[in-house]
Amino acid sequence: MFRTINESISVSPQISLEDVAAAKAEGVTLIVNNRPDGEDPSAPQSADIEAAAKAAGIDYLAIPITHSGFSAPQVEAMIGALEGAAGKTLAYCRSGTRSTLLWSLAQAKQGVDPDEIARLAGNAGYDITPIRAMVDALSAGAQ
Repeated sequence: MFRTINESISVSPQISLEDVAAAKAEGVTLIVNNRPDGEDPSAPQSADIEAAAKAAGIDYLAIPITHSGFSAPQVEAMIGALEGAAGKTLAYCRSGTRSTLLWSLAQAKQGVDPDEIARLAGNAGYDITPIRAMVDALSAGAQ
């Protein structure tokens, strides 16, 4: 269920409370929730996952991404989360796409090569084409 992008981060569709233990077993030390509360009322909400993560000794951060798109503060928050993580990060949303795209933007803002970002995302089964122009621009701006 967790799709590895690189040794530092995996992404996933919506996780359950039971998936928190699986994440712990895989060495996850930070869970990043990119899904807004209420998007699917039947899914575990932010507070539920946060409580399960804390009980498992995993740090938790919510950076909700709505379907309206990405913002600079969200990209900065993801950079900070990844830089501050003590180990592996698991980011999730409905399908894993928003988490992957936010990771891609954060990497680009730090100057990672857009082709490498696209390759890693693609290896995990995600396509960054919808934000490729933003990735290119952020990466060029970081150079």
